[in-house]
Amino acid sequence: MKYIHIAQPGPPEVLQIAEGPTPVPGPGEVLIRVEAAGVNRPDVLQRAGQYPPPPGASPVLGLEVAGTIAAAASDSGWHEGDRVCALVPGGGYAEYCLAPGVQCLPAPRGISMQEAAGIPETFFTVWANLFQLGHLTAGERILVHGGTSGIGSTAIQLARTFGATVYATAGSEEKCRACERLGAERAINYRELDFAREFREIDLVLDMVGAPYTPRNLQVLAPRGRLVQVGLLQGAEATVNLGRIMQKRLTVTGSTMRPRPIAEKGEIARELHSRVWPLVESHAVKVLVDRVFPLAEAAAAHRYMESGAHIGKLILEV
Repeated sequence: MKYIHIAQPGPPEVLQIAEGPTPVPGPGEVLIRVEAAGVNRPDVLQRAGQYPPPPGASPVLGLEVAGTIAAAASDSGWHEGDRVCALVPGGGYAEYCLAPGVQCLPAPRGISMQEAAGIPETFFTVWANLFQLGHLTAGERILVHGGTSGIGSTAIQLARTFGATVYATAGSEEKCRACERLGAERAINYRELDFAREFREIDLVLDMVGAPYTPRNLQVLAPRGRLVQVGLLQGAEATVNLGRIMQKRLTVTGSTMRPRPIAEKGEIARELHSRVWPLVESHAVKVLVDRVFPLAEAAAAHRYMESGAHIGKLILEV
């Protein structure tokens, strides 16, 4: 099979097409004939040598795919020919990819396979962090940083659909208007306005920026508010006022998806299927795809992601 190989850690140009053996599913696994794969920020970090795959995971990039099951273990819950999208620990930038059966979901009806490939990484992450960990409820106010990223665009839509009032930050006026079209009550350009001056009494902040935002995130939270961290784009070490956390009874939490046990990811998949899949199939919640690249142009996709110009997901067509 063809796949994208990292010649050595470095810039996008280190990504090259290579050929290797097709993997064979083990117990509980399926082999997916990949039609499309999502491109995510962790892929960029792994390519640069800053985010090694967990033990036992494929060294090939790619954390989400959509395609047709080519082979399935008898205990996987799936059959050859099923059309699925899947969250995978690695291996997505390839013609074939292994996935635990419990981390697969039926490809939603009424959307393309390119759109389906843009679902798993962001939807798993948003559901786990906003609703399971952050306990977001109807009537609350949420601030989403990076509102036009894959995670941000998904968070805005799901939070709005489940009854929250959504605010967002983004890096241009064009991106701010995109956030508002997705359902944000208001979006501000963080290059021009300080979100800590613009927003108050926020119940939940979803942040992927990290250290420089942390003190201000705590500042905008209402009493009993929650800061949920899903990324550290600008650093992990922050100085905070612990007194503010105590006085306002704040919760600071967060998580990563890739190292979680398979059983936990399976539980997230079940909740997504019952609570979110009807919204996707009715187009109440959409997968925002910015651009589709051929697999052989994975380096161009990475360059585009690093430019920060995208609005929504980047997809590789296999």
